[in-house]
Amino acid sequence: MSVLRSRVPARQRLLLLPLLLAGLSRPPAALASTPAAIAASPTSPAVAAALGRQSFVAAAVRRTSPSVVTIDTERTVTVGGQSGVPSSLFNDPLFRQFFGLPQQSQPPRPSQRTERGQGSGFIFQPDGLILTNAHVVERTDKVTVGLQDGRRVLGTVVGLDRLTDLAVVRLDGSGPWPVAPLGNSDRLEVGEWAIAVGNPYGLDNTVTMGIISNLNRNAAKLGITDRRLDLIQTDAAINPGNSGGPLLNADGEVIGINTLVRSGPGAGLGFAIPINRARDIARQLVASGRVSHPVIGIGMDAVRPGDGTGVDRGVRVASVVANSPAQRAGLRQGDVVVAANGQPVLEPSQLVTAVERVGVGGRLNLSINRQGQMVNLEVVPAQLSSNR
Repeated sequence: MSVLRSRVPARQRLLLLPLLLAGLSRPPAALASTPAAIAASPTSPAVAAALGRQSFVAAAVRRTSPSVVTIDTERTVTVGGQSGVPSSLFNDPLFRQFFGLPQQSQPPRPSQRTERGQGSGFIFQPDGLILTNAHVVERTDKVTVGLQDGRRVLGTVVGLDRLTDLAVVRLDGSGPWPVAPLGNSDRLEVGEWAIAVGNPYGLDNTVTMGIISNLNRNAAKLGITDRRLDLIQTDAAINPGNSGGPLLNADGEVIGINTLVRSGPGAGLGFAIPINRARDIARQLVASGRVSHPVIGIGMDAVRPGDGTGVDRGVRVASVVANSPAQRAGLRQGDVVVAANGQPVLEPSQLVTAVERVGVGGRLNLSINRQGQMVNLEVVPAQLSSNR
């Protein structure tokens, strides 16, 4: 059995185990002579070679990698020619004399330089629509998309949303384009396989593998205050240049969009935007070029037993924004939200999800514990003012 373990990957050992057990139930003579036993023999070079060549990772990558693209960006930056010196001072005769400047010369003119960047993305619709990160393509003048078959095609940014760090790019041309199959991120479980594909450090078509380490990681808990995201956590290596590339499951379906990696303490943790969330954002960007972000206007933190609120679990209202939907509905600082539209609320992310589910102008019924008394309030979310 030690020979089998050394030559056969873990997943294939599990598939082979029932066959081995069936063979062990036979007499030694029969075991040695049956074709099934010969095929299951761990010492058979042909079997070991065949099993070694099989890889669900390779199959998953083959299914999706043709749709994974490299995104090269360019933008023009104007550099001031006077290094911050006011023109009035530059033209002063005494100033020019002090620095030995010719009296009749003109101040240096601003110059321009080109900044270049690179990221990853994947084609998710047959008409050439690409999903990537907003930080890959924002403030760019030119987007060039490289496909695995060698084609290089210009792209146009359809829309981007900084709060979710998502953007949609449209390929200029009629294709045909390879399309990535999309999975269902709501069905993910911790411990499932995770395969990251992208172009880290400009190294095209790089594949790394790990597992789903956790789900629903709130961006605010990671110190990212300018993003509104619940992220998939993975130990599959995500490096600069992977941004915007797909995170795949074992079947080669896109379950997330690689967005960032933690550096410093805790380095090696990667995070991806769930594909179900990205799909909804992409739909809005294609339809209108912008994204709806409903808010009720509160600061909040999670309640834990023994923290003095008198409630075991819930979300405490830490602050209420003036003239916000929350204030108009009657929410107060110190209130504890225990349910939203009949569903228990245990974490701030769950309340955010409930707000997003009803949308701008919808009706959100909150069950509040206010100093031991239960209060029901109805809040109507409003549009976040700074959407882009």
